[in-house]
Amino acid sequence: MRRAGWGGGADGGARSGRELPGWLRRRCGAMIRNGRGAVGGAEQLAPEGRRAVRVWCDGCYDMVHYGHSNQLRQARAMGDYLIVGVHTDEEIAKHKGPPVFTQEERYKMVQAIKWVDEVVPAAPYVTTLETLDKYNCDFCVHGNDITLTVDGRDTYEEVKQAGRYRECKRTQGVSTTDLVGRMLLVTKAHHSSQVSRGGVPEVPGSRSPWERRSISLLPQGPPAHAPVPAWSWGGHTWSAGLSALLCSSVQEMSSEYREYADSFGKCPGGRNPWTGVSQFLQTSQKIIQFASGKEPQPGETVIYVAGAFDLFHIGHVDFLEKVHRLAERPYIIAGLHFDQEVNHYKGKNYPIMNLHERTLSVLACRYVSEVVIGAPYAVTAELLSHFKVDLVCHGKTEIMPDRDGSDPYQEPKRRGIFRQIDSGSDLTTDLIVQRIITNRLEYEARNQKKEAKELAFLEAVRRQAAQPLGEQDGGF
Repeated sequence: MRRAGWGGGADGGARSGRELPGWLRRRCGAMIRNGRGAVGGAEQLAPEGRRAVRVWCDGCYDMVHYGHSNQLRQARAMGDYLIVGVHTDEEIAKHKGPPVFTQEERYKMVQAIKWVDEVVPAAPYVTTLETLDKYNCDFCVHGNDITLTVDGRDTYEEVKQAGRYRECKRTQGVSTTDLVGRMLLVTKAHHSSQVSRGGVPEVPGSRSPWERRSISLLPQGPPAHAPVPAWSWGGHTWSAGLSALLCSSVQEMSSEYREYADSFGKCPGGRNPWTGVSQFLQTSQKIIQFASGKEPQPGETVIYVAGAFDLFHIGHVDFLEKVHRLAERPYIIAGLHFDQEVNHYKGKNYPIMNLHERTLSVLACRYVSEVVIGAPYAVTAELLSHFKVDLVCHGKTEIMPDRDGSDPYQEPKRRGIFRQIDSGSDLTTDLIVQRIITNRLEYEARNQKKEAKELAFLEAVRRQAAQPLGEQDGGF
């Protein structure tokens, strides 16, 4: 069945000159860009008939989050065609330290972001004019932070000097440093202040069905009722969290989180505005920027999926891609559960990312058309009717019973519109957390090393600016 709406890809093969992964070779020429028509050929044209402006971005894109997506969204808005180069594991280990995800996983995650037209695997760590010319790019875009080589030099120095560099705003409140900290510390400080479905606040420290039935990968930590932290960034202290929709109050940082921030996101001798932790503040404008704003059209198949979609990763992408293939014209609605709902069935400090962060991460995926923020755990008849759902899908992960012991998918099963989808991926949020815990010391050392280089660079810039004009050598 295909139904009309309710109220409220572009081609582009990677041209790195290297052998591409099989999944990427198969998908080149069949890329989907939400809400845009097909673009192909060596010389793309903008809608006005002029030559398309081609934009280059590059980076590690390790533990891809909504901050990365927002950077690519801003870069795409500066031109007509966005090419993203992703560094290899070897290059990242040389200049920064070991990545959390493999290069194959990172290539695929970037490919799934809806503003990306083309991915270049094994992109060089230092961005040169030769690279921009090779891919016919007019300029490159990077955030207003700094990226340094192993010897402390700006990786964008050459393109900056040539006037082929543009800057976009860094997304405040999200970093790999912060996300790793949330995984290592068993607190719920990052959760939104919501209430349970019955309107009663959740009881801190309560055991979930998931905890009772499996062994947690996380070590024991402070109690669940530990104070909500306040984080600093750029010399400002942010003390605002998020409510069920946009904002709520927060409390003072817990001593253990502060100790973590000092050891992981701060090197001896000071801190800088780029490597560290800060608080994400959701706004309605940010959601509008990420959302497609399109309702399902006649002939489209409305497919509903629901879950936590925590630390949005390759397993989620593989699942959503499989779901997308189920219909000729799919319209996928992702229902995201409230933080307290996820914590009820996952336990510990899950979800690692709060509802507002998870919303942006899922909205950035090219396979998703709409997101329900705070979806009910049970897929009810009312929900199916409201969104005119044709098909309900769930992965092969265990389906936990609702609070009353009932099957949350009993209604779509009764209607014969429920399907379980095997994504083919064994990556889960739990396995990601396990990777972090196993390599904690390496990641701490990596971030301290990174921040030390950044602080040295800032000091060099300060000294350079203080010199008389005639004494400046034009480099660092």
